[in-house]
Amino acid sequence: MSKKVVLVGSLDTKEKEFLYVKEIIEESGLETLLINTGVYESSTVGDILNTEVALAGGTSIEELRNKNDRGFAVAVMTKGANAIVKKLVEDDRIAGVFGMGGTAGTTVGAAAMKNVPVGIPKLIVSTVASGNTRPYVGEKDIMMLYSIVDIAGINSLSAQILRNAANALSGMVKGNSITVVNEEKPMIGATMFGVTTPCVNQTREILEKNGFDVLVFHATGAGGDAMENLINDGFIQGVVDITTTELADGLVGGIFSSSEQRLEAAGAKGIPQVVSVGALDMVNFGPPETVPEKFKDRKFYQHNPTTTLMRTTVEENYILGGKLAQKLSKSYSPTVVIFPKGGVSLLDRAGQPFDGMEERQALYTGIKENLAPHITFLEVEEDINDPCVSSLIANQLLDLLKTKIGGVKNANL
Repeated sequence: MSKKVVLVGSLDTKEKEFLYVKEIIEESGLETLLINTGVYESSTVGDILNTEVALAGGTSIEELRNKNDRGFAVAVMTKGANAIVKKLVEDDRIAGVFGMGGTAGTTVGAAAMKNVPVGIPKLIVSTVASGNTRPYVGEKDIMMLYSIVDIAGINSLSAQILRNAANALSGMVKGNSITVVNEEKPMIGATMFGVTTPCVNQTREILEKNGFDVLVFHATGAGGDAMENLINDGFIQGVVDITTTELADGLVGGIFSSSEQRLEAAGAKGIPQVVSVGALDMVNFGPPETVPEKFKDRKFYQHNPTTTLMRTTVEENYILGGKLAQKLSKSYSPTVVIFPKGGVSLLDRAGQPFDGMEERQALYTGIKENLAPHITFLEVEEDINDPCVSSLIANQLLDLLKTKIGGVKNANL
């Protein structure tokens, strides 16, 4: 069966709008498949009926109508749309995905899109696209277009926005059909922050010279989670997790915390990994006025007008070391931990604002006390951005990638 552009939406409230987009996409020469997630009747029933979506969500459309609970209905139809889209992915029938709506329509469409592999075009026209989009986008390549006006009928403004969206998605789908001959290289995942950039760049250059593509993820919570998801999806063959700062935000309550699954995917999938403690000296907040009052006596550094960094304490570092070690100790993959005793960021080294020997020692102790014997632990005297550290990280991963067995080679320090 041919691949189609899948439209996911509520036809009982957005019938005209979806039919308008459907027509434009089909005029471009693409086939469509319309999934009706609306609870009530509409003139157009869709290619996949709302009765099918409700059943896939665990109930009947009649029960949803009788219950008349909007929140419950959205949850059921979200679950049903997820199941249907997941099956379409398994059957290799999706060329692209389109959705639109307010919070409910965006929730249903975005949730379904998260089942679709990276690289397949995904676009949502949404009334909430100008706000916090992380709950909808997560770690997927979902494009959101702000609708400006509510999606309620076709008028001169909404028609233009929906036409742009339909043409954009059509263009992306058609672009995917163009064959581009590129040399495929194994992919390495790396994590970076501004304060670990020298280390990551030097590591990346070494790995690229050895024939690898290096995907660098900004360790802002979503970045680390994106790398974990790509590892799970089979895109990444090795990891240099240099910047594990997201653990600090998760522990203390910063704005760049990641999911609880952070630092677990590579170990579970058997992917060789070299891990360090980059930027665990800091917790991230927004402008100074956004820092919680309870932290008023802590040490701060104003990174830029919108980012305030707070130094992690001795106690927090001990906990962070233990948490990192416990996660890595569950690893089934060849794993090396590298600890730079001279500092974990550009701010944590001699003469810099976050220089903290006691904090680093607590982090070191937390790791050593909790790291399983089968995980290799290497310590160096220099700080994380010293060229010798990046060289060690890169070469350790290259050794692991050569062997891909349960044991790892010890570095000659």
